[in-house]
Amino acid sequence: MSASPTRTQKIVVAVDGSPSSQLALRWAVAQGAATGGEVHAVTAWHLPDVYGWGAVIDDVDWAENGRTVLEQAIKEALDPTTADRVHRHVVEGHAAAVLLDAAADADLLVVGSRGHGGFAGMLLGSVSQHLVAHAPCPVVVVRAEARARDEQPVGVTAAVSSPALGTAR
Repeated sequence: MSASPTRTQKIVVAVDGSPSSQLALRWAVAQGAATGGEVHAVTAWHLPDVYGWGAVIDDVDWAENGRTVLEQAIKEALDPTTADRVHRHVVEGHAAAVLLDAAADADLLVVGSRGHGGFAGMLLGSVSQHLVAHAPCPVVVVRAEARARDEQPVGVTAAVSSPALGTAR
């Protein structure tokens, strides 16, 4: 009887360049190192919504901007040796939809608690909240704990939501 081949764990992490997403990236890389998993950093981009009359923006390379955001976040969050092991994906579309697609065959989805789109003071951003409710795999939401007065991160906590469990833990 032959042994079945083992599959490498796939860890998808959302990266938008925010401090919260950089913490999520660091957490995902540490998880990948601990489990032998592959880390896939995903940045979503889309053309800005324009209503009514406005300036036409046709000389912006939105995909390249996304690649720049992803590369800068990786550079700031990780050392070069670790950064080389991260698979990079820049995908057009709304962040929640792109991340759900990326997580379709993932073992774990990692997100920050608030990205660039969040309102100050929100505990969980709208994209993170959507992913926790709809992801096909467990979701880890990484957030920085902050001191009440100066809002400087003092540690990192993670909450896990799993479709199998039905609740956040």
